[in-house]
Amino acid sequence: MTRTLLELATVYGQLSLLAVGGANAVIPEMRRQVVDVHHWMSAREFASLYALAQAAPGPNMMVVSLVGWQVGGIWGALVTTVSVTAPSSILTFLVSGAWYRFRDAAWRKALQAGLQPVTAGLILASAILLLRCTTVDWTAAVVTAAATCLFVFTRLHPLLILAAAAMAGALGLTD
Repeated sequence: MTRTLLELATVYGQLSLLAVGGANAVIPEMRRQVVDVHHWMSAREFASLYALAQAAPGPNMMVVSLVGWQVGGIWGALVTTVSVTAPSSILTFLVSGAWYRFRDAAWRKALQAGLQPVTAGLILASAILLLRCTTVDWTAAVVTAAATCLFVFTRLHPLLILAAAAMAGALGLTD
């Protein structure tokens, strides 16, 4: 168990420093580490934990704690949560003074402008990865497409769309 906790700390400590744009930006690498490298769970289980974390109120990084819980119980949840928050928080604290001091510098503006498309790309990659994991049959694809269209083209409250998708699953319309 100690080895698993050390592996969790290593994986999530590294992800902490890569998470430009938040935890959702590193979902593909998180999934690769958890599913393909360490074999702690299946891709479907990972996608389910991600969906649960997104449906629950709270920070979008809740998936980190859920994966830790699934892999190592309460200690796994604690290790992953601390590992994903501590390194980036320490780095932010250390560079925040210089970041503020050079707020009008051209290099800072260029760096921010360059990181925006990288962040968008990482989040798009996360969406595509989750789409591939969860679209297991044509009915799931229809529910995904319908929910996407409703999110993009209507002003329906997101909870209504999520409730309708959950109802489709509860009725057995999707796998």
